[in-house]
Amino acid sequence: MNPLTSQIAVVTGAARGVGEATARKLASLGAHVVLVARDSQRLNEVRQQIESAGGKATVLPCDLTDTAAVASLGEQIARDYRRCDILVNNAGIGLDNKPLHEVTPEEWDQLFNTNLRGPYLMIRALAPLMIAARTGHIVNISSLAGRNPLPNNAAYAATKWGLNGLTYSIAEELRQYNIRVSAVAPGSINTKFGDGGSGSAHNSKKDPNKMLQPEDIAAVVATLVTQPPQSFISEVLMRPTQKP
Repeated sequence: MNPLTSQIAVVTGAARGVGEATARKLASLGAHVVLVARDSQRLNEVRQQIESAGGKATVLPCDLTDTAAVASLGEQIARDYRRCDILVNNAGIGLDNKPLHEVTPEEWDQLFNTNLRGPYLMIRALAPLMIAARTGHIVNISSLAGRNPLPNNAAYAATKWGLNGLTYSIAEELRQYNIRVSAVAPGSINTKFGDGGSGSAHNSKKDPNKMLQPEDIAAVVATLVTQPPQSFISEVLMRPTQKP
């Protein structure tokens, strides 16, 4: 039996990149994966590929910046599955390199609404299911930008520093319910995620072959959620073996 058989895993940003790779990995371990993102067409392609490989997946398109939409998503998951065993908050956006004083308030709000408010809304919607079941695992995909200074990407870094603080604090809130909360903080990733602060290959002079691959992050998420129940890994820092 696969280690995640009968479990429900919700993955945001599942249309591509790290989210897609994570969804595929969790499905391969037996989880029924709920694919969440705005791009319904791409989500359906991912679902079909998971099902072709023998896995189970459902598409639930959602704008994570929309409070009502996320609440509705949580209600649908509760109605359809009555549980949420794993939540991977992966969805995120970046910003072209620019000093903070050139970042517009609109850009600032967009970053925070997606990268920090989005995970808060998803946890708000789904943590009650975990609390009721007295089990669950939340994995927040952060960044090394949430630990180190990042000139010309201060707004992006601030969202990840904030996500780290949220992660460690709710881990203490929820551990009484046997719910584990972890942060994964990768460095340079070979994705089309469009910002230099994330360490992506998009618009970068870095060698994509030396970067972390989405599957590398997915493998770590799989390790986290299959830990023996008496322990959990609170934080993983990931760096490429060779500097790209």
